[in-house]
Amino acid sequence: MANATPLAASRGERTALILVSLFVGLVCVLPVVRLVLEAVAPGGVPGLATARAVLSARSTWAATGTTLATALGGTAIALILGSAVALLVALTDVRLKGPLVFAFLVPMMIPPQVAALAFAQMLGPASPLLNTLGIAPRLGAPNPAYSLGGIVAVLGVQNAPLVFLALRASLRALPRELVEAARSSGAGRWRVLRTVVLPLMTPALVAGCAISFVSAAGNFGVPALLGIPAGLSTLSTLIYQRLAGFGPAIIAEVAVLSVVVALLAASGFLVQRLALRGRDYRLAGAPSQALAYPLGRWRVPVEIGAWTVVLLVVVAPLLALLTTSLVSSYGIPLNGYSATLDNYREVLFRQDATIRAFRNSFLLAGGAALLLLVVAVPLAVLVAKRSGALLRTLNGATDLPYALPGIVLAIAAILLFLRPLPGLGFSLYNTIWIIFVAYLARFLALELRPLVAGALQMDASLDEAARMSGAGFLRRLVTVALPTLAPIAAAGAILVFMTAFNELTVSALLWSAGNETLGVAVFNLDDAGRSTLAAALAASTVAVILAIMLGTTLLGRRLPPGVLPWTR
Repeated sequence: MANATPLAASRGERTALILVSLFVGLVCVLPVVRLVLEAVAPGGVPGLATARAVLSARSTWAATGTTLATALGGTAIALILGSAVALLVALTDVRLKGPLVFAFLVPMMIPPQVAALAFAQMLGPASPLLNTLGIAPRLGAPNPAYSLGGIVAVLGVQNAPLVFLALRASLRALPRELVEAARSSGAGRWRVLRTVVLPLMTPALVAGCAISFVSAAGNFGVPALLGIPAGLSTLSTLIYQRLAGFGPAIIAEVAVLSVVVALLAASGFLVQRLALRGRDYRLAGAPSQALAYPLGRWRVPVEIGAWTVVLLVVVAPLLALLTTSLVSSYGIPLNGYSATLDNYREVLFRQDATIRAFRNSFLLAGGAALLLLVVAVPLAVLVAKRSGALLRTLNGATDLPYALPGIVLAIAAILLFLRPLPGLGFSLYNTIWIIFVAYLARFLALELRPLVAGALQMDASLDEAARMSGAGFLRRLVTVALPTLAPIAAAGAILVFMTAFNELTVSALLWSAGNETLGVAVFNLDDAGRSTLAAALAASTVAVILAIMLGTTLLGRRLPPGVLPWTR
């Protein structure tokens, strides 16, 4: 570590290290270890019979093929959309960059099941939006969202911001000298882009594609809402259907399927490493943050094209969701006679299940954000200040549950907490606490990563001065580290809350009666054919997310660059 100090660890630091080690070990490592053990030794008996049976089933390979097709197709769309917008924002003089980036990143913050629901209600002959505009397809025409292509399109739109963020960060570090040297040698804009910019952006593009592939391969919300009605199963929906149909009796089989999903997701990162192996992409020179190629007479058409894309992939689906939520019955146009707020009154004030879902999601997301903030701050300071194998292991272990598909983490949590806890005599299975523990594992990396980056930039002399004055680790943490890291910690907590508030992939397998989350409630309403109520509940959750994003945008200047991706 750059700021590691040779001073011996104090008693307070050793205590903090023991506590965070126990937390990371119990929450992040133990569930994954339990999952692997169940796959190779079902019921505690070593053997590969279960694995062979699962891997020889046609349904497994059919679901694997669909997962690969949707993940690769979604990644291709994400690469095209994300790289185009990143190049436009980072390298040209296009206007209104801030609002454009904000709008383009909205799909990343909207949960997958809500995005899938919005696209489904935007298309098809029963779409209230299309019926209101008078452009709905003929009755009986299939809804194109319920297809392999529909899944691919929604996954592409959802993951395009991941490619955008990876590429924009790299473009900001592109030295001006390289671009200016190529231009002074007579190279045109397209040749500079093709021969200088894009080759140097290879690591960012590969990383963005890898993250997009992993996200798409483990996605549950989109293939569940769009694939199950069309008879298409991915590995994540196959696991859900098996566990929902047979319960814990087939836990060993779904553990094997979970390992298959994990290996498929890991292949994305493996391809990334192989693609970049043996190549040096280090850059030297002044960053080109101020670089802005003048578009000249093309600026207005390019701006119109960019905002048209935003209109089609962001605004129109959300408008369709809103339109559906305001009509009395799905399929009728919105007008003065059909407009109603009854759907909102029903889901916000009358239905016990949706009211509980709001309460549960708020408490789970808020509790996870606060507890992870308490754990992540001392862990980040220790990682930045100290070196050693244990801290390196802890730092890497926190990434494991976040990198794994959510459905895999859910199975791991079920395996770990299905039986009564040793010495306590009760089980977390079928309680809200199993969801909470899974959230702690899932989102710890989201809170920790920005804090580690911020802690590495802290002035080590301040901490050493406080230490020499006799201040213990806890006091130094509160008086020296926390004032510096507070904005980053708060921003990380906001990201955790926003991500957990509408989460479905983990809670889809962990919820029980009375412990519904908002993601589960939206999925259940749509699955029951109550589309207008599902739209009203989904629109309400989107309103909460957009309000938080807008609020943090107003305060974004007080935060370090890059902590909240839509602020700068």
